[in-house]
Amino acid sequence: MTASFALAISATVSNAAVPCGSGSFQAWLDDFKTEAASKGISQATITSSLNGVTLDQSVLTRDHSQKVFDQSFEQFSGRMVPPRLARGANMLKQYGSVLSRIEETYGVPGEVLVAIWGLETDFGVNIGKFPTLRSLATLAYDCRRSEMFRGELLDALRIIDRGDLTPAEMRGAWAGEIGQTQFMPSNYIKYAVDFDANGRRDLLKSPADVLASTANFLQNHGWQKGKDWQPGSPNFPAIQEWNKSDVYARTVAYFATQLTHAP
Repeated sequence: MTASFALAISATVSNAAVPCGSGSFQAWLDDFKTEAASKGISQATITSSLNGVTLDQSVLTRDHSQKVFDQSFEQFSGRMVPPRLARGANMLKQYGSVLSRIEETYGVPGEVLVAIWGLETDFGVNIGKFPTLRSLATLAYDCRRSEMFRGELLDALRIIDRGDLTPAEMRGAWAGEIGQTQFMPSNYIKYAVDFDANGRRDLLKSPADVLASTANFLQNHGWQKGKDWQPGSPNFPAIQEWNKSDVYARTVAYFATQLTHAP
């Protein structure tokens, strides 16, 4: 539920001058491969990532049937926070040293990062099972938001090209979000960091990279070290950049505050 996905949901549908698939999906994909090569992506990555990719009708069905988020803050936070509070407190302790280093580096407290982690994927348990490249190719072929998803597909290939993930590893939510805090590929490219210093920015399997990258996103969207994060405070707008939904952003802030009082 990162900012990119929130924008994707709210984007105005337009058919004007949007490059999208005409003819067969395979013909469109072949044309896209040529574009990817022209953008500097290696032929090895293009071949390993896109050969055999087919249209996923279930992704189009989900995209065309999205419902407006209509739960109240009380409903959403009441459903999402209490079942995750004890585990969140445990995660704060388990990753205390790395969270302290992250706060020193980016200024974002561990409670905020753990709250986002818990709300997005239950602390990495439910990252999604959709093949990311197939999902993004499907949404790029479709004419509703083709240009945006074409860019996301190129960035997914760049993630593979620089060695962070393999095509087989790249699985996530149906609209292309990947990793334990659900980054769209464009945000992965911009904000993912190799905090565990193993040579890969791995937002699937490395909690240190996941949490530091999330902090990097927030810092780059105006997070002020030492300031409050409640609605109306200096850091709440940075949480809203993570997710445009006011109810979701308020739930992140509420969860983080609850974690500060956890035993």
